[in-house]
Amino acid sequence: MFMKTLSVKTIVAIGIGTALFFLLARFASIPVFANTTFTFQYALLSFFAVLFGPIAGALIGLVGHILTDLAWGWGLWWSWIIVSGVVGFGFGLVMKGVDVEDGGFETKRGIIQFVCGTVIMNLIAWVVVAPVLDILIYSEPANRVFTQGFFAFLGNAATTAVVGALLIFAYCKARPKTGSLKRD
Repeated sequence: MFMKTLSVKTIVAIGIGTALFFLLARFASIPVFANTTFTFQYALLSFFAVLFGPIAGALIGLVGHILTDLAWGWGLWWSWIIVSGVVGFGFGLVMKGVDVEDGGFETKRGIIQFVCGTVIMNLIAWVVVAPVLDILIYSEPANRVFTQGFFAFLGNAATTAVVGALLIFAYCKARPKTGSLKRD
């Protein structure tokens, strides 16, 4: 039943987005603080979530993070895996109702909505939810996980707001607009 609600295009996007999320997280990350890295996978996640919706964003975040944790070899860190899925879902909701495919992102309102929405989503996810889940699930020390969460928020919010916005903006500029073809 669930798969019937996703188009083939969305399923393919989930596969590609998951693979790219994993590759960026695993091979293009800079260590910052105690298993916290600076990387661009959440900017890419925002791009896919905005274009393909919250379900696609959630699945890309969940599966991409699971693959990343397995590849790093430290085991599955469920608190952050869950948050990656929640963030992907939230990114998909941020632009709900804005016609990104037909230029809705190219307005000041669209860009501001994206930047503010993704920064708020990252703030809630990494400064509140991830540390609280770390404490509840793994009994981690509060000072450590809130510090990790703060650094994750800074990096993820910055890359999502800037790189994510640039990816979506470039995509919108490259797409022909509805009614843009004229008869000679």
